[in-house]
Amino acid sequence: MNQYIKNLKTPIAIVGMGRSGESARKLLQICGVSKANLITFDSKTSGADFKDPEELLLNAKPKSLVISPGVPLKSEWIQKFQSQGVHITSEISIASSFLTSEKVIGVTGSLGKSTTVSVLGVGARSFSPSAFVGGNLGTPFCEYVIELLQGQRSRAEWVILELSSYQLENASGVSLDFSAITYLSPNHLERYLDLTDYYETKWSIKKMTKGTCFLNEAGGDLVTSARSKKNLDQIKIVSPEDPDLQRFHLENSSLLGRHNLENISLAASISLGAGWPDSAIFAMKEFSGLEHRLENLGIVHGIRFINDSKATALDSVLIATQAAHSNTSGKLFLLLGGRDKNLPWQDLKQLENLVRMEFLFFGECREVAKVKSGLSGPSFLNLGEALASTLLQVKPNDTVLLSPGGTSLDEFKSFEERGLFFKKIVQKFSQEKSI
Repeated sequence: MNQYIKNLKTPIAIVGMGRSGESARKLLQICGVSKANLITFDSKTSGADFKDPEELLLNAKPKSLVISPGVPLKSEWIQKFQSQGVHITSEISIASSFLTSEKVIGVTGSLGKSTTVSVLGVGARSFSPSAFVGGNLGTPFCEYVIELLQGQRSRAEWVILELSSYQLENASGVSLDFSAITYLSPNHLERYLDLTDYYETKWSIKKMTKGTCFLNEAGGDLVTSARSKKNLDQIKIVSPEDPDLQRFHLENSSLLGRHNLENISLAASISLGAGWPDSAIFAMKEFSGLEHRLENLGIVHGIRFINDSKATALDSVLIATQAAHSNTSGKLFLLLGGRDKNLPWQDLKQLENLVRMEFLFFGECREVAKVKSGLSGPSFLNLGEALASTLLQVKPNDTVLLSPGGTSLDEFKSFEERGLFFKKIVQKFSQEKSI
């Protein structure tokens, strides 16, 4: 049994039974912790052993808690457990205890961390196919260890982790060779005492880092926050204009928008610092984006299609529209709608200043979005009808952007299903030239 796990006092309670908690439980079982010594707690899931923390304390008397990121460490009941000597750990700390030769890159930030991690993953896998990419992005870190122990994969040379502020709160034993902070802006303030508390949690990634911590120069409050620090050793501030990046012509990458140019520049700078081959950066340039997040679907019959179905906040719509507009010589058809969540649609009024724009409204909130935004354009009962109309009008050099603002729940189960529907229509259009 791994020494870290061997030292965990039992019974062990897994707190929070999402993907992270389930992954930790599975690994502990594989490592020989008996089912009798593994307890599950989740206040929202009926399948857990316990839902009430008082009952957990009185009846199960756990000696260790594996706390999932979504559960605040400052919760009164967790503080009570800790004051009674209960050991606190996390899925990511457990996984880290199994590392031997792996080199680890950790990325955090208020915005852009998923894209930066994904870009790094593409670069790493281009020369080292065993590289693992996960953490807050998709695959829990324990899954890497489980596959390793079960002989389903080889040990990775590079591990690239997206680390949320929640994970950084509870990351004892995590050691990083390199790290990056993509952006700092107000977020999750319901969980933190104030903005300083939130930013300091993000900055804790530097203390875990043996090598350089890379910062995005255009990262909101990031550089100002950095300059307030006394120790700026081992910090590199990165800009797309950096001389060592110019030979890669990152402005010609498949990712759209200035913010993504900054993300890929950050990833490329880390790649150079880590000693990766130049081919890794050229591979990064081919990455077209995370699915449903300003996802560049390419050019079909001379028309570019962009799937930004995940955009359910108007800031996201504004960013996507600016990015798409700057890459369009023809008209930009923007599909807006879905289900409203009391959004400030009036914030989109500024888009009327862009030239060659066509606005199309669809779904449950189509009239609300149209009236509040003050933007003119036809409205349609659903996304399919809006797309059918759009495809009758588009010409070569035009762009069609799905960046709806509203949620998908009026018509689809999720933003993923909505994005897949959009992609299916585009695929059909590529084959038939019409729908």
